Amino acid sequence: MNGTSRRAIGLIAGEGRFPFLVSQGIRQQGYRIVAAGFREHTSEELYAVADSMVWLRLGQLGKLLTYFKDNDVDRVVFAGPINKPKALGMIPDFRAARLLFRTRSKHDGEIFQALIHTLRNEGIEVLSPLSFVPALKTPEGILGKRKPSKKEEADISFGWPLAKEIGSLDIGQCLVVKDNIVIAVEAVEGSDATILRAGELAGPGCVVIKVFKPGQTETIDQPAVGLQTIRSMVQAGASCLALEAEECLFFDRQDAIELADAQDISVVGYCSPDD
Repeated sequence: MNGTSRRAIGLIAGEGRFPFLVSQGIRQQGYRIVAAGFREHTSEELYAVADSMVWLRLGQLGKLLTYFKDNDVDRVVFAGPINKPKALGMIPDFRAARLLFRTRSKHDGEIFQALIHTLRNEGIEVLSPLSFVPALKTPEGILGKRKPSKKEEADISFGWPLAKEIGSLDIGQCLVVKDNIVIAVEAVEGSDATILRAGELAGPGCVVIKVFKPGQTETIDQPAVGLQTIRSMVQAGASCLALEAEECLFFDRQDAIELADAQDISVVGYCSPDD
C-alpha cells in the first residue's frame, strides 16, 4: 500500500482488462487507486493493483458511496462492463432502489445518467476513462490494409443511421447488415453474440457497425472492440467492421488489425457524414 497523502481516484471496476489499463494510467498520473469491484464480475487480481479495494455485490450503492467518502474520493472513473444477464438478479439496497424508482426504465442510459447525478450530488465527479487511456481511442480512416468495397461502403451508409437510431432508443451499440438488410441488432447478449448470430442467419459477407449511442455519456459504457471482436467476425464470415472514430475503444488494436488483414477483413474508423 502507498501512503495516503496523494490525491485518490475512485475506480469502479467491471470485467476484463480495462480496469487494469485504467489503473496504469491513474498510477502514471500520480494518483492513488481506491477501487470498488463486484464479485463474479471483477478480476480478483485487481486487489493487488489498488491502494485500497472493497468488494461489493451489485446494487450496494450506499456502501459504495460510504467507501469513497471514507477514502476522501471526490473523482471516480468507471472501467469495464458488467455482465448484463448476471446482473438481472441484482438486489438493490435502499440508495439503489431509490435511484431505480426515479428512472423511467431500466435501460442502461437512464440508469447511468441517474447514477452520475447521484454521485455528483454527493460531491463526486465522474471522469472519462479516456483521460487515463487516450491511446485506446479509435482513429479515423482505414485501419488495416483493405479499404471497404463499394458494396461494404453501401452497407455502412445504409446501416449507420439505423445503428444511431437504435442507439438513441438505448437498445444496443452494434448492428450487423448485409445487402442493405438489417441482419442482427445487439441487445443484452453483447456484440460478439450478435455477430455470431448474424453469421448463422446470413452467412459470409456481413458488415458490422459499432457506434456511440446518441445521448450516451462518454464516462460510462463506451462502445468497445478488440481482438475477440475480429475472432468473432472470422467465425461468422463477416467482411467489414465500421467503428465510430474517436468514440469507440479499440483494445489490442495491433493484434486485431493483423488478424483482420490476414483474414481480408476491412476495418475502418468512420465518422458520420454530418460530423
